[in-house]
Amino acid sequence: MTLDEDSRRLAELGYKQELSRTWSGFSNFAISFSIISILAGCFTTFGQAWNNGGPIAISWGWPLISAFILIIGFCMSELVSAFPTAGGIYWWAATMGKPIHGWFTGWLNLIGLIAVTASVDYGCATFLNITLNRLTGGAWEGTLSQAFGLFVVVLVLHALINVFSHSLISLLQNVSVWWHVAGAAIIVAILVFAPSEHQTLGFVFTETINNSGFSDSSFWFYVLPLGFLLTQYTITGFDACAHVSEETQGAAMSAAKGLWRSIFYSAIGGWILLLAFLFAATNVDEINKQFGFVGAIFDTALPANLATAIFAISTIGQFFCGMSCVTSMSRMMYAFSRDGAVPGWRLWSRVNRNRTPVNAIVAGCAVAGLITLPALYAPAGLGTPIAFYAVVSIAVIGLYLAFLIPIWLRLRMGDRFVPGPWTLGPKYKVLAWIAIIEIAIISVYFIMPLSPAGIPGSADFTWTAVNYAPLAVGGVLLGIALWWTLSARKWFTGPRRTVDEAID
Repeated sequence: MTLDEDSRRLAELGYKQELSRTWSGFSNFAISFSIISILAGCFTTFGQAWNNGGPIAISWGWPLISAFILIIGFCMSELVSAFPTAGGIYWWAATMGKPIHGWFTGWLNLIGLIAVTASVDYGCATFLNITLNRLTGGAWEGTLSQAFGLFVVVLVLHALINVFSHSLISLLQNVSVWWHVAGAAIIVAILVFAPSEHQTLGFVFTETINNSGFSDSSFWFYVLPLGFLLTQYTITGFDACAHVSEETQGAAMSAAKGLWRSIFYSAIGGWILLLAFLFAATNVDEINKQFGFVGAIFDTALPANLATAIFAISTIGQFFCGMSCVTSMSRMMYAFSRDGAVPGWRLWSRVNRNRTPVNAIVAGCAVAGLITLPALYAPAGLGTPIAFYAVVSIAVIGLYLAFLIPIWLRLRMGDRFVPGPWTLGPKYKVLAWIAIIEIAIISVYFIMPLSPAGIPGSADFTWTAVNYAPLAVGGVLLGIALWWTLSARKWFTGPRRTVDEAID
């Protein structure tokens, strides 16, 4: 498809070509691959699976949940092929359903993307904090306040990169892919050849661990599924392929392929990386003592310099990931504002002379910084407040619920749906139902207590152990619903055309 054909298709969908369409199909794939980032999620949430299931939650859980996520990706690939617009899933929902569907989808998606940007950049800052502490021999203390200061620096850098160089972003997305591939390969090689001993196949594929505090009787139906959240946390954000589709050449085909391929290759690479972690996890007692922190594997299995090198590789990968998150988030904010849904929409929907949504970038990063402020006030010895991680859970729930709405609407349309060049054909029915059921199940688990001490009424109950996700999810949905009922339903009509007629 030529640039003229891309612009014509966009005009048929109601929009004029405002963003610069310079991204290749590889660059489109690269942004989602970078946001998924196996060098981020596999490191930062490894302990979630280790403590809730142990090795089997990783060796078996990762490929199992990845398969379900790939099915979700297939369903979304069909939709982006039919509707290659910035804002992606919000536009799909509003077009296949009613304005109310677009309203809820858009806000869930935007809130999720802002929170994901915050969590990824804070994770990057945390690993950078650890790396600097190791490189300086402790001269850099690595305190909580220093981590927050690094977070602000990383966030500002990501905003500046996105504001001042559209072409640089595309280049860095491509570089990011190779950094993740080469970095993961180097880490796997280190963990294969450097340790003096390795775990057995039996340990990696059959060993169970329950550090959750819940009884072993609940292991299979409650504890182990909590461990599966490692995969669900890591493999998300792939909707970025849709958000930058107006900047991608041949978007109807290349964005669809980029979306599912980013999931597929991340799933394979992530599994290999995680298996390397498990085979190197020979000091189980120390890893348990550090609550499944992945760094305990490196420190107990490797010389200090190699462990530091792994931290550095992961940190740089997380920097690329955060940069891509800002790009995706800002395009979603631009598109949602373009249709009048965001307060001050005229400001956020402007593009500068380089055809970049600068105001949306700055505003989104500012909000990401504000919601991370709780990290400054963590009680001594507790690290980041659990309330902040609940916000991260909201991000993931928000994104997947936003995915669910258009998938359900496409299923409801049946044969009335007009597919693009990439289509599932009749297989969409069974795949859509699998996707809907999987999202519903993981959304329930994400809001459940993560430890007995977080259950109100239990003998060991403490507010510091409470998973605040149910309150946050309820608050977000209630706020969106009230806004719709009291105001938005009177003026929000869904996507607004920015062209008078399609290009002939």
